[in-house]
Amino acid sequence: MSLSEAQSPPAAKPRPTRRIAGWLAELTPAALPPATREAVRLAVLDTLAAGRHGRERAWSGAVRDWLDDYPPAPGQGGLATFWGDAAPAYRPADAAMANAVAAHAFELDDFHTAKLHPGAVVIPAALALAEARGASGALLECAIAAGYEVMIRTCLALDPSAARLRGWHLTGVSGPLGAAAAGAVLMDLDAEKTAWALGLAGTQGAGLFAFNADGAMSKRLHPGFAARAGLTAVALAARGVTGPTQIFEAEDGGLLATHSDVTHPDALTEDLGLVWRTDETAFKPYSCCGSLHAYVDAALELRAELGGAPPADAPITAGLARVVEVQCGYDYDPGTELNGQMSARYCIAAALEDGQVLPPQFDGARMAAPDTVARAQNLRLVHDPALDAIYPANFCGWVEVGGKRVYVNDPSGSTANPARADALRGKVRGLLADLLPAPAIADLETATAHFDTSRAGELLAPLARYEG
Repeated sequence: MSLSEAQSPPAAKPRPTRRIAGWLAELTPAALPPATREAVRLAVLDTLAAGRHGRERAWSGAVRDWLDDYPPAPGQGGLATFWGDAAPAYRPADAAMANAVAAHAFELDDFHTAKLHPGAVVIPAALALAEARGASGALLECAIAAGYEVMIRTCLALDPSAARLRGWHLTGVSGPLGAAAAGAVLMDLDAEKTAWALGLAGTQGAGLFAFNADGAMSKRLHPGFAARAGLTAVALAARGVTGPTQIFEAEDGGLLATHSDVTHPDALTEDLGLVWRTDETAFKPYSCCGSLHAYVDAALELRAELGGAPPADAPITAGLARVVEVQCGYDYDPGTELNGQMSARYCIAAALEDGQVLPPQFDGARMAAPDTVARAQNLRLVHDPALDAIYPANFCGWVEVGGKRVYVNDPSGSTANPARADALRGKVRGLLADLLPAPAIADLETATAHFDTSRAGELLAPLARYEG
């Protein structure tokens, strides 16, 4: 070894954006562990069911109507399907937006404890592009895992609690990067163009929690904006449009510094490709904010112990982490569906009274029932500082009725539940029972369980089968 070689400093580690871009550019389906493959397949089943159910909502229809006002040119190829239609009719970025809004339309899509909804963004984006390009199911599976990984790690790096307390809806902030990551894998972009795509996606990241002030529909749109932005970023990067290659780490205007006062940059790349955050994703058994699922579980357990709903005058208390208190602890007055779905008071009251918190509980008349409104308004919420050290790594909480307290550390849709996969399939059957014939639902379960051996577009055929 020469003196100059001996004295030369060690090579600098690649910056986070470059490192993630390089990883994505080299990622192949063979790199996915079996547990991650299974997680992706369950996520696709769950998201397709949520999207097929959600297409019936007014905000989903409004997005589709808008897209129909500006259709692709006649005879244009490379189109994608609005889930439930019989044939592709939309540009991939437009289909991704419409399906993402539908998937997030009624608080039924998956979530991660990084405080985001990856499935509603990544799966519509990846599936639309894969369908339009005729990609294999194996490549689609790989792209979805990549998108989940980048989107989740982005939120972990932001510090979910700190960024949320700044007012950000993190699905909208990190979603474009997840969609772009999935798209870069499907487009087989090299490391340079992948870095551009991440930069172009990150500069579009946004989403504000102001919707909570009046229950506005804007929350339903955030995954749609994110999915569309990510695919737009990939398409432009593929055509040579450059994006910032330090989108995460730039001190002036980088995604981390801009969105959060507390950041964890190492979370972006630590054990990348070795530890798959995708595997940690939870599904929603209930049609409400994921941060409230532990409270619904606790309320249902108390209801079962009591043999039914507690007396109307029974004292009820719930303990909340500070972030959940800010997000879901507001006074309850009947309003929009979203007002109810984000309200700790209403969701606990509904669980105690009805024994479920599903779409029927968010009917306007049900949310305005005088007895339920009174119970929700009288329910006592307290900040429990002990929960601040646990949440959001665990979506925890407790409910107390008449001195009997039930604490839930991980909600029933989380990976802590050994029966999670069967429960998810039961949810899918219940969601689709009034929309599709039983054979179509069975075909959807089969297709998602084995989609790595087929073409991407074949996943969607069962969603278009109707009775009669």
